[in-house]
Amino acid sequence: MTVRTIGIIGGGQLGRMLAMAAARLNFRTIILEPQADCPAAQVANAQITAAYDDPAALAELASLCDVVTYEFENVPVTAAEALEKSVPVYPPAKALEVAQDRLTEKRYLNACGIETAKFHSVDSQEELEKALSDFGGKGVLKTRRMGYDGKGQRVFKSEADSPAGAYEALGAVPLILESFVPFEREVSIIAARGTDGAIACYDPAENVHLNGILHTSTLPARVSDATAVTARDSAEKLLAALGYVGVIGMEFFVMADGTLIANEIAPRVHNSGHWTEAACVISQFEQHIRAVAGLPLGNPDRHSDCVMTNLIGDDILALPQWLSTKDVLVHLYGKTESRPGRKMGHVTALNGRKTAS
Repeated sequence: MTVRTIGIIGGGQLGRMLAMAAARLNFRTIILEPQADCPAAQVANAQITAAYDDPAALAELASLCDVVTYEFENVPVTAAEALEKSVPVYPPAKALEVAQDRLTEKRYLNACGIETAKFHSVDSQEELEKALSDFGGKGVLKTRRMGYDGKGQRVFKSEADSPAGAYEALGAVPLILESFVPFEREVSIIAARGTDGAIACYDPAENVHLNGILHTSTLPARVSDATAVTARDSAEKLLAALGYVGVIGMEFFVMADGTLIANEIAPRVHNSGHWTEAACVISQFEQHIRAVAGLPLGNPDRHSDCVMTNLIGDDILALPQWLSTKDVLVHLYGKTESRPGRKMGHVTALNGRKTAS
């Protein structure tokens, strides 16, 4: 199959960066996004302005594109499945199905031999109280679907934290209670699988979150070689099990003994992989385009140590300082309005040639 035009569902900053990477490799891109002035449309060849599950829009996208991908994991599974009947969709709809439900995700990871926190399904206040009792009154209660950047969560730090009304407060929707994990740090790994089954993994990044949103990703991560190998092995197991094509992000908790507990997966390019555009020859965005277009995967090795920092809300006001700093790549997302919690861009500061992780 010869790919000339790539459809991208979702018009945010990830779609924007995918479209930019596609253009460098001479591909056309068409965005499906209900927001007419979305960041991705500023750099793509065309936009279909419609809901992600609009049948006519999906049919038009399929007719115009040789392959379709997406920039976020909350694309309706039914939309991906409908597209798959007439055009290749990468990553496959199965990956969306697994990632969209935290309970399904945890069970799938465990079935792949990847360890996670202990968890209980919660579908009532009574089930919540029973689950908390099993975890000694501690845990993180999350909506099973649609939560991101710390939204849709409640933390119980001790038995003194009353669960009264918590089920209703989170919308009386299907929930999951996860046990506390006494981790030392958080890391993530960005990996890719091509249509030929080849896999490429980037070095693990060490991540710091503020208010539930990624703040920085630092390379190298403070982990042993053995821990880094485990992260790569976990990614490879998951990619193979899903028959995956494209880039995936996997987040882990690092325990005191160096073992890993998988936190969550994202079947797309990932915020904690933005550093790759400055510290690698082949960024995660180009890697994803290569994968979905059936091209050979690129070398994921990094040439420099670095720190990627998200510009969130009023962080954008520091732009002049970042622009005046040596060895800093600045990437803005084409958003005109700054709001609290809104990702406006990111910067990656190079810290010299690569050192061992």
